[in-house]
Amino acid sequence: MASWSSEGPASLTVTDVMEYLFCPRFIYFLHCLEIPQHEEKRSKVRIGREAHHARETTNISYLRHDLGVQRKEAGVYLTSEHLPVRGIVDEVLFLDDGTAAPLDYKFAEDKDTLFRTHRFQSVLYGMMIEERYEVPVKRGYLCYLRSNNAVREVPITPKARADAESVVDAILEITEYGYYPRAAASRRRCIDCCYRHLCDR
Repeated sequence: MASWSSEGPASLTVTDVMEYLFCPRFIYFLHCLEIPQHEEKRSKVRIGREAHHARETTNISYLRHDLGVQRKEAGVYLTSEHLPVRGIVDEVLFLDDGTAAPLDYKFAEDKDTLFRTHRFQSVLYGMMIEERYEVPVKRGYLCYLRSNNAVREVPITPKARADAESVVDAILEITEYGYYPRAAASRRRCIDCCYRHLCDR
C-alpha cells in the first residue's frame, strides 16, 4: 500500500481519480512521465466547462426544496487530512434531516446506469464534506444538464467509502513507484484519449 503525509498538500485531485477509473494509464502518463493532457482542445471538455460556468452564474440563490435543501454553498474547495485528495464541488447542500450532500453538475445525459466515475467523484466529495463541516453525509446528487436537469441520488455507504479509499491507494502506488499499469478493458475508451499515440495498447 502506498503512503502519504497529511503534513503536505493533497497530491491527487478528484479528477485524477475519475481519469484513473476511465483508464489507469492516464495517471502514468500525466504524473509519472509528466505529459500534459491538453484537454482544453477536446470539444466535450470545452462545452462542459462553458455549461458549468453558465450554471454557476444562473439561479445562484435557488434551493432544491424537493431534496430538503435548507441552504447551500457553491464552488467549494475541499481537501482532507485523511485522504490525499482535493477538489472543487459544484454545491454543498445542507439538508433538513441534519445531513449534508455534494451536488455536481454534469454536461451529460442521465443514463439507466450510474457512471462509475461519477459515483466515485460524489463519494469522495461526500467524505471531504463530512470531514470539513463535521456533518453526516449519507448521499450525493448528480444533475444531468442534457436531460432537463434530471437529478440522480448517489448512496454514500461504508462500502462506497472503502472502495474510494482503495482506488486512491491504487493511484498512489502508480505515482510513487512509477509502474506502468494495465490499460482500460474497453478499447472504445482509446478513441478520445489524448495519450492514444503514446500508449502501446
